[in-house]
Amino acid sequence: MRHLTLGAIAELIGAKLEGDASYPVTGLATLASALPHQVSFLANMKYASQLDSSQAGAVVLHADQAKLFAGHCLLLDNPYLGYAKLSQQFAPTSDFSGIDKSAEVHPTATIGSAVNLASGTVIGPYVTLGDTVSIGPNSVVGAHSSIGNGTNVAANVTLYHDVKVGACCTIHSGAVIGADGFGFAKDGPDWVKIAQLGGVIIGDHVEVGAGTSIDRGALDNTIIGYGVKLDNQVQIAHNVELGDYTAIAGCTAIAGSTKLGKHCTIAGACGITGHLTLGDGVHVTAMSLVTHSISEPGAYSSGTGLDNNQKWRRNAARFKQLDQMAKRLKQLELEMARLQN
Repeated sequence: MRHLTLGAIAELIGAKLEGDASYPVTGLATLASALPHQVSFLANMKYASQLDSSQAGAVVLHADQAKLFAGHCLLLDNPYLGYAKLSQQFAPTSDFSGIDKSAEVHPTATIGSAVNLASGTVIGPYVTLGDTVSIGPNSVVGAHSSIGNGTNVAANVTLYHDVKVGACCTIHSGAVIGADGFGFAKDGPDWVKIAQLGGVIIGDHVEVGAGTSIDRGALDNTIIGYGVKLDNQVQIAHNVELGDYTAIAGCTAIAGSTKLGKHCTIAGACGITGHLTLGDGVHVTAMSLVTHSISEPGAYSSGTGLDNNQKWRRNAARFKQLDQMAKRLKQLELEMARLQN
């Protein structure tokens, strides 16, 4: 169990401490469930009412809310960022170390120092693993692939051949990187497969969620930029390029050869069709379908929100009548103009 004093925590997250710097804590919890040996946080004012009854030993919060909590306060302009930094101090560490005797490492592979390979891992020909790389049970790294220093690969991950992963990345269980893109040419009633000859390049500080797939390029590479964050069950098709610091939520699919700029956010269950370009700072809300390129930064949405079923059915019927209604409106405008003249 990790023990930290509030003074040490304040220094770690850059907070101003109001309280006893020597007060010890051992973990994090929500305002509602925290005990006196735990730290909590307030980042959403919806939960401010819980401050009065919270038993937390200390709370990370904005100075404007400090008067609402009687205990120790860690004051920050961005409490959620402080919580994120503090959470890393209490994260569990890997439960394996060294190279397990059941790991298969090809003799041509280059292995850095302090590398951890769990049971059942397979490291293929001419693979390069940097220092302090950790690879979980039953994961596979294909030929001519490389993984940078300090990257953690969880259990049951597959990296195909010619995949380059940067430093300090996290790849969660079940991710598949470098599988063939969906490429076929029609030949009468049949389909002829297009061999996928490119690779995948992933920058530093990237996180890939569980069950996410990143396809290899058809000719050029699929490219994932620096600091990109991908949620669970995201589909990145062949030759997609994601700009630095872009974040994509779960169950979103991006079709082939589409390019996203830097600092984009794509919410959950979105679909982005192929061969598009989305510029820097584009934000797409949940369950949107993107069918054309977007050059200007800002928030974009499509579809309709949840509504009472009877009302939704009426509106859906009217949606089908929009073209007819527009034509009737145009005719009425022409008639009004004629009468006014």
